Amino acid sequence: MTRTAKLASLPLGFAGRTALGFGKRTIGRPAEAVALEVQRRTADQLFAVLGELKGGAMKVGQLLSIFEAGLPEEIAGPFRASLTRLQESAPPMPAATTHRVLAEGLGRDWREMFAEFDDRPAAAASIGQVHKAVWRDGRTVAVKVQYPGAAQAVMSDFTQISRLSRLFTPLFPGVEVKPVIADLKRRLEKELDYVDEARAQTAFHDAYAGDPDFVVPAVVAQSGNVLVTEWLDGTPLAKVIAEDSHDRRDRAGLLLFRFLLSGPDRCEMIHIDPHPGNFRLLDDGRLGVMDFGGAARVPAELQWSIGRLLRIGTLGDPDDIVGALREEGFLAPDADVDPDEVAGVVAPHAAPFAVERFRYSREWLREQTARGLGLASDMRPGALARQFRLPPQYLAVSRALSGCGGVLCQLEAEGEFRAEAERWLPGFAADGGPDDQTRATA
Repeated sequence: MTRTAKLASLPLGFAGRTALGFGKRTIGRPAEAVALEVQRRTADQLFAVLGELKGGAMKVGQLLSIFEAGLPEEIAGPFRASLTRLQESAPPMPAATTHRVLAEGLGRDWREMFAEFDDRPAAAASIGQVHKAVWRDGRTVAVKVQYPGAAQAVMSDFTQISRLSRLFTPLFPGVEVKPVIADLKRRLEKELDYVDEARAQTAFHDAYAGDPDFVVPAVVAQSGNVLVTEWLDGTPLAKVIAEDSHDRRDRAGLLLFRFLLSGPDRCEMIHIDPHPGNFRLLDDGRLGVMDFGGAARVPAELQWSIGRLLRIGTLGDPDDIVGALREEGFLAPDADVDPDEVAGVVAPHAAPFAVERFRYSREWLREQTARGLGLASDMRPGALARQFRLPPQYLAVSRALSGCGGVLCQLEAEGEFRAEAERWLPGFAADGGPDDQTRATA
């Protein structure tokens, strides 16, 4: 009831700020200045409440924080601090509650498993918080403890936030928030299962063992709502975005992209939650990766199809693009579309892979966002927006790559992204089929 009341306070606050803005306009303040003030106050309240409630509410805030790079600067600027602080922290739960979850998961003698345990959380996220500890064998470990009642809170939050989705309009005008929230709800149901997360993290750890570019911490123990993994030091990616040099940001961006593309080849899985809080840039230049609750399977056939679509998009032949989209289910077989119009939509998204070096930027993402919103707003019968669809098998990969693109634009990263696609996507380099693909090796 308390959570529902806090979420219900959001539309009341927004209505009050809107009324205040109207009053100020009547006494001569410029409309643009009033609108900016309303947007700033809306963001402050919205993300404060989402962060305090954790669960599904905070997860929505984390997702939005990835895409702030696509907003117009006059809108994104005032919110950036509010958005990005959700990526790394949230108010912690009491130590007594943490101890109860540890006892339920690891047993009453859970303290005997640790040489040291810090009751102060090192990080507090959407469905759990992490404590730094020393395992009984001397290894420094991260102990993830799920919030009691997280599953119920997530389901309740998403139901409530879906009803309040209009509140996101001042931040992301024209974006259909409800489908995004529905997809997040399905994914979070899986993330709540720490058994599944431990299994996925172990698969990635084994696949990247000894890799010169990446570190995936090993799973030390898992039971109930507790997951213990090796500790990972390094600079959080949010700090790299805010403070580091161009060279360090370029390095981090290239490694992030390489990790997402190489996962399907290495272990037929992709990390689909690429917000900056899940990555660390180590002092030796490697990228540390955490939080595998959202990993999804990408079979070899789908890997080839993704590469093929990307290659055809970079070549830019309108008829070939339409044919490939029909074959993969992005266009209905009987969809009546103008190939040149379709190519005009697809080609800009393939731009990073059409040249040897590409620089992601906030300006580039804003252009893509504006183009997408323009397309989405045309809902006349026969309009191109009504012909497109996202096939279910591409949902996880699309979410991973779009999230990665948002982070790359925050980093303003420049690199040879085409070469990464050639290396890791078997259908990108040449024609053929999934049965005769030549897979890249590390």
